[in-house]
Amino acid sequence: MAINPSSPLKNPLCVALDVDTRERAIELMHQLSDVAGGFKLGPRLIHRYGQSLVSEMAKTAPVFVDCKFFDIPTVMEAAVRASFESGASLVTVHAMAGEEALTRMATLEKELNKSRSFRILAVTILTSWTEKSYPPVMEKKPVADHVRALAQMAKNCGLSAVVCSPEEITLLKDLDLYLLTPGIRLSEDDKGDQKRIMSPQEAYRRGANAIVVGRPILEDPKSASQYMI
Repeated sequence: MAINPSSPLKNPLCVALDVDTRERAIELMHQLSDVAGGFKLGPRLIHRYGQSLVSEMAKTAPVFVDCKFFDIPTVMEAAVRASFESGASLVTVHAMAGEEALTRMATLEKELNKSRSFRILAVTILTSWTEKSYPPVMEKKPVADHVRALAQMAKNCGLSAVVCSPEEITLLKDLDLYLLTPGIRLSEDDKGDQKRIMSPQEAYRRGANAIVVGRPILEDPKSASQYMI
């Protein structure tokens, strides 16, 4: 697999720190810093510790702020800028925010990259969703169709990175996007609430630029090397 050279991550494995305390997050970061290419922080930690935790962790490794911003364009722009100023190297926004918001995100990404490597990733369809769990306002198309349409819109708006499940990697390869995939599990791992999953080796083979792994590594940090290329 050809790794995108402009990736802000040190290597393709991003560990999701889905824990409740700053102390545990910092402990895991130091424990895994030689293996992980970066660390993902979500609302579970961000809403408790905010900018100070992002800034502290960014001194050691790239930080991925995964709050999936979905709001009016000006609010999304302010939130992404604040994440960048805190030290984040990657940030997620919802592709469903629409063309105006995504175009603003692309302009902002270009501006921020003048300072340092930074990616805004458009989230397509959550890996916990299936066709049976769509909101009632969504058209009843296959998940893959929605993912493709949202990824194409993000690209048309000027963004170059999306979040998709491993099942959609092949579907999006021709769009020349940076593809980050959650829903990664070894055969013996508990699936949890993930519905569309794949092994890390298969995801890399299909063309993932980066993968996100949380629970399996948090439960057994020594297993982290199994998720590398």
